[in-house]
Amino acid sequence: MPYYTSCLRVFSRGWYSCHWRKSSDNKRKCSCCWFSVVIVVSLLSLCWMYICLVTFNDREDINSEAFAALKRWVNWFMVLIIISAVLTTYCILLLLFALIQVAVGEKLDLHWLHKIFLCFGVILIALGVAGISIKWKREWPIVPLSLQATAPFLQFGAVGALTLLSSFVFQSFHMAKGGSKFLIALVFLTVSAVIFLCPLIIQSPCLISMESLPEKPKLFGHRGAPMLAPENTMMSFERSVACGVTAFETDVQLSKDRIPFLLHDNKSEFLLRTTNVKEKFPNKTFQRSTELTFEDLQSLNAGEWFLKTDPFQTLSRLTEEEKETARNQTIPSLRQLLNLAQWHNISVIFDLYSPDQENDTVATVKTILESGIDPSLVLWLPKAERDYVQTAAPGFIQVYDNDTEVLEKGGSYLNVKYSQLSVARIRELQQQNVTVNLWVVNERWLFSLLWCAGASSVTTNSCHLLNDMKEPDWVMAPSKYTVIWILVDLASVLFMFGLYIFQWKTRCSCCREERQRNGSSVQDEKEMFPFLTAV
Repeated sequence: MPYYTSCLRVFSRGWYSCHWRKSSDNKRKCSCCWFSVVIVVSLLSLCWMYICLVTFNDREDINSEAFAALKRWVNWFMVLIIISAVLTTYCILLLLFALIQVAVGEKLDLHWLHKIFLCFGVILIALGVAGISIKWKREWPIVPLSLQATAPFLQFGAVGALTLLSSFVFQSFHMAKGGSKFLIALVFLTVSAVIFLCPLIIQSPCLISMESLPEKPKLFGHRGAPMLAPENTMMSFERSVACGVTAFETDVQLSKDRIPFLLHDNKSEFLLRTTNVKEKFPNKTFQRSTELTFEDLQSLNAGEWFLKTDPFQTLSRLTEEEKETARNQTIPSLRQLLNLAQWHNISVIFDLYSPDQENDTVATVKTILESGIDPSLVLWLPKAERDYVQTAAPGFIQVYDNDTEVLEKGGSYLNVKYSQLSVARIRELQQQNVTVNLWVVNERWLFSLLWCAGASSVTTNSCHLLNDMKEPDWVMAPSKYTVIWILVDLASVLFMFGLYIFQWKTRCSCCREERQRNGSSVQDEKEMFPFLTAV
């Protein structure tokens, strides 16, 4: 046996079975069952890791909800990503060691510690799936949506993995007998057919020609540019101007003295996450904006938290001067933002958080009208008191959050979560002259997909990244994709067929030599290899 093969055998056996000196004497059938468990858990961990990566776009929502529950800021989503990555790497390596043992003819005997870790992995994945299903079930639609961006490349990867693993499958097939041989062949051929033919059902808006590519979606700054400055501060909105945003997206609340100001968090987490309210008012707890005057609010620091928590891991992008500016930010009024929007001719869209929607709507509309901003730059989103707003400020553009309502009301502007509309629905609304804005889009792959789908605009935390994109991450003409698909599948089939022939002939040759040494009679090769009957 070659030295490197011997080392590979010992190394894989040692890590998989913890038998470093000699092979395991275990002949229990459960060893094969545990090998199946390793395969299943490896596939589950890969799927879970994929879910974590595609939901990374919404990490801010998950972290914020965790803060609301725990009252402590930690980047919980990054912790989840790290744990999932470790689990996936461990499972894949364990599977690799098992396949190596199969290839070199080593007996499989999974160590009890690996069994515990695998059970722990299954529990972790189950808890993650249950958590999304119960607490964040709105995240599930992003998974099928992401497949429209990744499916063509996942299929190419699956073909490559199938081709590499075929050597182990063929070897197991040659060593199997009777019904096991038939079962291996059936499963392998079924999986191969699914992988090779799945492009027949793959659909993606990016499977279009460059000539058919829609106009790039406009960018709305979600609370400004929160990756470059503390959210909902004047610094954040000023940084978003440099990103080329066409609208400021923000959140409005009213103070005790009836001044509209900008802050997202309300109810129990009011002021806790983004200000030093605990230091300024150590013996008080606030849950409503109307409990403080605007002077009280402006006395709070709204930037220090950004430097301490680095919520998007982007602090390294800031210069020392920018960090100092961020450190001194305060809570701005709506009037300050309107003045900035008017100066740069940028639209404003906001949510209104209020326990008294009627009176607060009146005060907010009054503030907007008194600012002198062009009414057409105001995208009015709050549902409550819409009739009053249309009467008091007919120049405001009414924005709806339901695709059915916008058509019923004769509206022309829709603002919904990116996963709420299908590609076909987005294009249908565009044909009916409805401007579609989708929130919150942070990742390049998602922005590329919605660009191909024809979205009018997106609300984003990462305007500095999306502004630099000149075209989607990938666009491919359907005819070109079909040619690549057929060539990749054909190359895989030819390679696997050649590999099967080679392994079959090699095994035939070894069997003949062994029979000659033992003086045994030649047996019928058809019984051993039913698919190929001649050398």
